[in-house]
Amino acid sequence: QVQLVESGGGLVQPGGSLRLSCAASGSIFSIDGMGWYRQAPGKQREMVATISGGSINYADSVKGRFTISRDNAKNTVYLQMNSLKSEDTAVYYCNVNVAKTWPARVVNYWGQGTQVTVSS
Repeated sequence: QVQLVESGGGLVQPGGSLRLSCAASGSIFSIDGMGWYRQAPGKQREMVATISGGSINYADSVKGRFTISRDNAKNTVYLQMNSLKSEDTAVYYCNVNVAKTWPARVVNYWGQGTQVTVSS
């Protein structure tokens, strides 16, 4: 079993910053990739940022403001969010692809979500 525990969400004023973290624990043998997604009420869940190997991708709406990083020793992924806007308000979910063997496969896991609210 793999569990993802998210933290760092909260209420922040426009222009402020937050740092989200997501720690994976359990049956972790190797991780193919990690990422952050968000979903606002009535909206589709969208990709915010992903990191896999040496590849990093950002949604156009967050480029230049958000930074994704990871600590492999701690199986943790972070999302540094700067210059926050009201449009960033959403529930943020971390996502991890765990590589397993016997049989070889990739299993996807989602965190519980953490609320980010940007408001004055």
